[in-house]
This record gives sequence, C-alpha cells and structure tokens, in this order.
Amino acid sequence: MIYSFAPKSDSVSEGQSYAMFFALVANDPDSFEMIWRWTVNNLFAGDLDTNLPAWLWGKSDTGEWKVLDPHSASDADLWFAYTLLEAGRLWSRADYIIDANKILATVEKHEIADLPGFGKMLLPGKVSFTPPEDLWRINPSYLPIPLLRLFTTQRPEGPWDEIARNTPRMLAEVSPKGFAPDWVSYQQFPDGKSRFVKDEIGGDTSSYDAIRVYLWAGMTPKTDPLASPMLKTLPGMLKVLKETGIPPEKVNVMTGQTSGNGPFGYSAALLPYLSAMGARQQLETQEHRARVMLAAMQIDKTLYEERPPYYDYALSLFGLGWMENRYQFMKNGQVKFNWEKSCS
Repeated sequence: MIYSFAPKSDSVSEGQSYAMFFALVANDPDSFEMIWRWTVNNLFAGDLDTNLPAWLWGKSDTGEWKVLDPHSASDADLWFAYTLLEAGRLWSRADYIIDANKILATVEKHEIADLPGFGKMLLPGKVSFTPPEDLWRINPSYLPIPLLRLFTTQRPEGPWDEIARNTPRMLAEVSPKGFAPDWVSYQQFPDGKSRFVKDEIGGDTSSYDAIRVYLWAGMTPKTDPLASPMLKTLPGMLKVLKETGIPPEKVNVMTGQTSGNGPFGYSAALLPYLSAMGARQQLETQEHRARVMLAAMQIDKTLYEERPPYYDYALSLFGLGWMENRYQFMKNGQVKFNWEKSCS
C-alpha cells in the first residue's frame, strides 16, 4: 500500500480490519459489530458469498461517498477473517465464524497461486497482480504466521499450512542483506526455471510495507518452529539500530544501503522483533522514541497537516499493545487477551 497518496476522507480495507482487531483487544463487541456491518455494506457491497472487500472507499470528485477502488487487498482479507474467527470464539458469535469462512473460501478461490517450483503463496489481491502468466507479485508483509496457523486449524484442507511453511523460505530468498522487501516478484522463465526477482514497481526497496514483516515475525510465538528461521533471516534491522539508534525509512535490500529516518510507527512496530532478538538496549530506545513521539503528535496538531498519521497510529497500537501484554499470539494461532480470565 502507498498511504500518503490516499485522499483525505478515505477508508481503506486494511484500516477497517485493523480497527476490528483493536476492538477485539479492547473487548468492545459493540464497536466491533458497528465496524463490521459498515464494512459489509460498503466494502463488500452487502455480498460476502462472492465478493472480497474493496480496497478504497471515500469521497469522489463529484462529492459522492462511494468505493473509489474496487480491487481487493489480501492483507485486509486475512485480518477480517482472523478477527471474525477469534471474535466468534471469544464472544460466542457463530455468525462471525460463518462470515470468516466465507471470506477464506473466496480468498482460496481468487488470491492463492501455486508458484511453479516453489509452492502455494498468497497473492496481494484478486486482480491486477499477475500481469503476464509467468510473473506473480508477492507482498511479504501480508503473511503473519499466527493468522496462517489459525486458518490451518479452521480449514485443514486449505492451502494455509503450505503458505505458512513457504513464508520463511520466501524471506530467506529475497532478503540477502537481512532486510525484508516491500514487494517481490516470482518469475518463470522460457527455459522452465523459476525464481524470485526484483519487483518492477517496488524495486529493491524495504520501507513502509516491509516494516510489518519485523512486527509479525517478532509476535510469532517462540514455540512456533517458523519463528526462529524468520528472525535469522532478518538481522539487518537490528544491525542498523545498533549503529544509528533510529530505524531507516528506506533500505535497499540488495545492498543494505539505508536512507532517511523512519517515523515513530516504525519504532513501535520493531518492538516485538527486538524483544524476540533479545536486544534489550535497542528495545528500550525504540519504545522510548515511539512513546515520546506519539505523545507529541497527540498534543501538537500542527505536526500533521491534514489528519493524524493513521499508519503510525496503527503500528503503535500493534507494537505498544503487544509490549503492554494486552494481547499475545499462541502457537495454534489463537490470540490471548489480558481481559480473558483464563486461556481458551
């Protein structure tokens, strides 16, 4: 996603799915229900049986509130399904579980590719991500292992276990300097050979998308056999933080060259990763940076021109909420909240 170019009064499917997760973290079923019903009516066009949610909704040039981009974004699709499954389990809402399985069935039909010589992988959306038949685009930040684990339990005949096992394999092949890329492509060549290649649009950049790879990797329980391989693949960010103390805004994944300073959301997103890496000093530094800059942003409204920085706030809720033990993912993919009396 490219967040800075979205119109001022937009709503993206990813943001709606994150809001539902945070409502679950807050044990707020009323807000969860309100967000979900709006999403069904507006992004799914009222049809969960055949539709995936539109990515972008907002005010058109004519002043009409409507879907501005009908394409789906599979990261949101997975988070919708995940939060519905967990809300259904925790709040005894069988209808949420039914809705989640409808979404997953449509994802399995339209957003999964069997990459030749590699295996099954999640595509970024239903359309526009496989221009020629021999090239597939992948976004590594769309693949949190805990979500894939829960889907495997819920739909054992589906592709989710294979996708989970393929995720650290992919990261190992596309992160030569220890940094995850925003986007990567997989290509089959005329001689029949196939491999991951530089994405024509995303290039070799690691930035606003890829920061979530570290977030999800750090949140993956240590008891999950996929946690260690992912962390071993991603030492680059810790190395930079030891040298500079500030996460870079952008990194060239092929050379390791960094540029710019990442916003406070980056620091928050890296907290679970730094905890999992046992980097106590860097963990304390980034948590302090995230909290101080977040507080300043909330007090001084002149720090942003049009609206609060949604993405930084979302990353902060994920990272700081995890640090405060408001939620933790378990090996089976379920999430444990601090408002639960006992482990489900």
